[in-house]
Amino acid sequence: MEFIRNSKEAGLTLIEVTLVVAVLLGLISVLFIGATAYKEGTNRSFCLLNISQVQKATRAYQNMYQKEFGDPLTKVQLVGTGKMLETIPDCKSGGEYTWRGTIPPLDTAYLTCSKALTDQHAPLSTTGW
Repeated sequence: MEFIRNSKEAGLTLIEVTLVVAVLLGLISVLFIGATAYKEGTNRSFCLLNISQVQKATRAYQNMYQKEFGDPLTKVQLVGTGKMLETIPDCKSGGEYTWRGTIPPLDTAYLTCSKALTDQHAPLSTTGW
C-alpha cells in the first residue's frame, strides 16, 4: 500500500508571520502617534481655557471694585477661597504662567503661558473676554 502525501500542508511560513507582525506594529505605532497628538491638543485647550478664566476673573474684579486699566492687580487679589478664582491655574504641558501685575487694556490677556510661542498656548484673540 502506498501513501499519498499532500504537497500543501496547513500552517504559516516564517515570512507570513513576520509580515503579520510588521503590519500589527505599524498599526500600533500609528495609534500611539495619534494618542500623543490628542493629548497635546487637550493640554493646549486646557491652557487656553485657564487663560480665558483668568481674563474673565480679571474683568470681573475690575468691574466689581471699579478699577481702571493699569491699576495694580496681583495673583493674591484674584485667587483664593471666596475670590474670583478658587485655585491657581496650572499648565498641563509643564508651561509656566506669567501674571501681568496690572489690569491690562481690552483685548490683552492678563495671563501668558511660557509655551505660547513653541506649543501654541496663546489665544488667537481675546476679543469678548
